[in-house]
Amino acid sequence: MIERTPEGLYCHAAEAWIDPIRPVRRALITHAHADHARAGCGEYFAVNASEAILRERLGSGIRLNTVSYREQRRIGTVLVSFHSAGHVLGSAQIRLEHEGCVWVVSGDYKRCTDPSCEPFESVPCDVLITEATFGLPIYRWRSGEQVAHEIRAWWMGERLRPSLLFCYAFGKAQRVLAELKAIGVDDEVLLHGAVETVTRHYRDAGIPMTASRPLSDLPRNANLEGRLILAPPSAHRSAWMRRFKTPQTAFASGWMAVRGARRRRGYERGFVLSDHADWPGLVQTVKESGARRVYVTHGQSDVLARYLRDVEGLDAEPIEALPAGRVSSADEGN
Repeated sequence: MIERTPEGLYCHAAEAWIDPIRPVRRALITHAHADHARAGCGEYFAVNASEAILRERLGSGIRLNTVSYREQRRIGTVLVSFHSAGHVLGSAQIRLEHEGCVWVVSGDYKRCTDPSCEPFESVPCDVLITEATFGLPIYRWRSGEQVAHEIRAWWMGERLRPSLLFCYAFGKAQRVLAELKAIGVDDEVLLHGAVETVTRHYRDAGIPMTASRPLSDLPRNANLEGRLILAPPSAHRSAWMRRFKTPQTAFASGWMAVRGARRRRGYERGFVLSDHADWPGLVQTVKESGARRVYVTHGQSDVLARYLRDVEGLDAEPIEALPAGRVSSADEGN
């Protein structure tokens, strides 16, 4: 049902691409991160919770068809539905049913509890395309609640310096705010402009998060001792940091589970917090799907595919084993 083309994964029966890497006529979008949602497509299908962020990133005038989770749409001759991926606000796995065969494209997903987005839903299928960003056995996450307590202790333990916590502006920063809220933190958090832009959409969606406001609302000479500021990794060691005198710095990411990653990236502290499934979550997802064939993409695809074959006895291959498509966007009249 699905083939690899230069534009990305293509479903011929729906005349649609899933998370295309180039402009196409019809795109089915798993979520609004830039490596999954790109500008220039003729029309888009995505979960309604992601609409505001998609329109801000791709243009307010895009032709966007929004759906609710589990709502079924007939696209071409395929029955399509979107199911929560637990990754970020509005993220989805895409289920495609055609002539009695069900494929699921997972997009990015995570299994652990996250108060900032809908929980992951297991979707039975015949063929599963799964991510493997953290597809090594060393990646095993603790709960967001535990990490939130660590962040609070780190922040509250330093009252003479500002605390700069670097985290991805879409998804991770809002999860930090939501996790802090869930453990009872009421102190106001300051936000870099890139973080504030996305956080507004989360608040509009009714996601409970601890109080925050843009750092730019404060005077340039404001006293920032003891304040927590969330900023994207791109701001680290940038001109933006000049306003802070001897801050303590930290990075929140699943990559902090690797010994030496914090030191190489130049942060004083690392918090292991990821919006992707860890190794047990990846394996659990594949098993629960009941898929008779599995394709693995992103990250450690070879490692996970080999484990699924050799240990779990499943028919699993890296995504490169998926047949190459016979059409391109030009052939489809894009």
